Amino acid sequence: HVQLVESGGGSVKAGGSLTLSCAASGYMPTSFCMAWFRQAPGKEREGVAALFNVRGNTWYADSVKGRFTISQDNAKKTLYLQMNSLKPEDTAMYYCAAGTRCTWEPRWYNYWGQGTQVTVS
Repeated sequence: HVQLVESGGGSVKAGGSLTLSCAASGYMPTSFCMAWFRQAPGKEREGVAALFNVRGNTWYADSVKGRFTISQDNAKKTLYLQMNSLKPEDTAMYYCAAGTRCTWEPRWYNYWGQGTQVTVS
């Protein structure tokens, strides 16, 4: 059973930066996808960034390309999301997810963290 715990959220002014972390524990398969999703009030959960662990391939939503960077530290079993040039529209609850396929469809992810709030004013 995989457990994911996010941290690093907070409040920041537009143009600022935050780094989110997602610590994974438990059994992880040999190949898997780790991703960050976000959900703003009244909106559907949307994929932000994804990383396939074997080759390190990454994908980004168009809305965050050039501003967000997803990375992993295998030794620490931790996923990161570096967020720069933050905008008010980035305000949302951010979730870490793990699954067998890198996709923007939440249903393909088996494990989810509790989320960490990011507020940009």
